[in-house]
Amino acid sequence: MIFGRSPKRSHGASAVVTGAGSGIGAAFALELARRGSAVVCSDIDDDSARRTAEAITAAGGEATAVHCDVSAIDEVSALADAAQSWFGHSPTLVINNAGVGAGGRQIGDMALDDWTWTLNVNLWGPIHGCHVFTPMLRAAGSDRPRGIINVASAASFGAAPEMAAYNVSKAGVLSLSETLAAELSGTGIGVTVLCPTFVKTNIVESGRVTAQSGEAANLLMRFTGISAARVARDCLDTHDRGGLYCMPQLDAKIGWNVKRFAPQTFTRSIGLAFRAGAALPGRAD
Repeated sequence: MIFGRSPKRSHGASAVVTGAGSGIGAAFALELARRGSAVVCSDIDDDSARRTAEAITAAGGEATAVHCDVSAIDEVSALADAAQSWFGHSPTLVINNAGVGAGGRQIGDMALDDWTWTLNVNLWGPIHGCHVFTPMLRAAGSDRPRGIINVASAASFGAAPEMAAYNVSKAGVLSLSETLAAELSGTGIGVTVLCPTFVKTNIVESGRVTAQSGEAANLLMRFTGISAARVARDCLDTHDRGGLYCMPQLDAKIGWNVKRFAPQTFTRSIGLAFRAGAALPGRAD
């Protein structure tokens, strides 16, 4: 495979995208292909990964589908081996995107099985991805632009009630990314963490979310969410510029800055807003 001439990491890359079967992951894969990158599309759902890869090849790009459950280290290692074999060399860009949604129960009410499931995918998935692929990126050589993008969420700093497992998992991804960026400083390997608010995806339908919380989330996605394609473009552009944080929406940027400068006020305000919403007519206990 031939690398693109652009010095930008997202152009002409040999890219691996987890959770590439739908949503933000599929948008990343398609946008990378438009930028001349070859893409390994991985997903736990083989059919969806194949559809994304086929869409890329039908448009004249290079892509292949690989099964991977990111919560299993052996499968992430196998993904890395498959990618290296297909590219003929180490990947140059890895996007740890696979994730699940969970919410609707308060701490103490949420089943521990839901905690485990959420953390295994949302936190251990990126940990496994960074653990396996970072040495490969180091070995790829400084003559090639290299990078890692981890998909977190504004929930990583937002701490909204009834989303504890999801919040904790994404906060871990944020910290993981910051630590990795510090460790890779000066190596030429870029690190970006994506922290969007509402994006129009199927994460609610495919997750473990109570009916009422799911309905509220879908309404917010419908009226305030932006497209996965726009999020992918913004994040890849941020990564090409060397940015560590990508917050593609204004509300995420505002929340991030308020949390930094008035953390206690921010957290209390979220709690009060949640209680006010819970008191509205029609809200179930």
